[in-house]
Amino acid sequence: MMLKPARLMLALIAVAAAPAFAQNVATVNGKAIPAAKVDQMVKQVVAQGQQPDSPQLREAVKKELIGREVLLQEADKQGYGKKPEVTAAIDNARQSIIINAMLADYVKKNPVKDAEIQAEYDKYKAAVGPTEYHSRHILVATEQEAKDIIAKLKGGAKFEELAKVSKDPGSGANGGDLGWMTPGKLVKPFSDAMIALKNGEITQTPVKSEFGYHVIKLEESRPTKFPSFDEVKAQVAEGLQQRKIVAYREELLKKAKIQ
Repeated sequence: MMLKPARLMLALIAVAAAPAFAQNVATVNGKAIPAAKVDQMVKQVVAQGQQPDSPQLREAVKKELIGREVLLQEADKQGYGKKPEVTAAIDNARQSIIINAMLADYVKKNPVKDAEIQAEYDKYKAAVGPTEYHSRHILVATEQEAKDIIAKLKGGAKFEELAKVSKDPGSGANGGDLGWMTPGKLVKPFSDAMIALKNGEITQTPVKSEFGYHVIKLEESRPTKFPSFDEVKAQVAEGLQQRKIVAYREELLKKAKIQ
């Protein structure tokens, strides 16, 4: 049966309008919420590993977007979108989003290579050293004070008791104990004197550093507990990526005409 012209026109309008309605998940006071916006937010949640894509997640996201739209419309009615502090915050957020998008793309185009990560790991491992040391020390202001302490130790005094006079507040109250450390974490005069000792030995002469005069006792030493390459690969790669970004920023600053 042929449709009358008027009915045919209504049918065509309905067919043409259907896809448009299907593209929206809801309307709030006439303002449409596109299905694409739900898809985008769902992808973000899934990418962050919070939960998998599901009808329940999509419904929750839909409700969240509806709630946001209701609040946004009310805020616009009250004029918050035109307040100077709000427009400034929006501008700052816009800048951050654009810059972060550009830098993310820069990192993709200039990825950190495995060889770079390995080289950085080897460099750090070499700087740390193969051995760590458990030592104690007593820090005093003058060389004579240090000599007097060494003499008392030779006479049988306990290192832990004499450490109470140490000017190092962090270790003095704890018998001079510095815990386990690698030489790279200590000032060179101290570390050089420490690694020259055998377990249980005390320096026979005062050790001068920028902090004063030290009397050092080596309790024991052991191989450094260093994480494997696989354990820290991601962390090292992230650090190298940040360096690349900083270098890129500095390069742009040099090219820029700044007055």
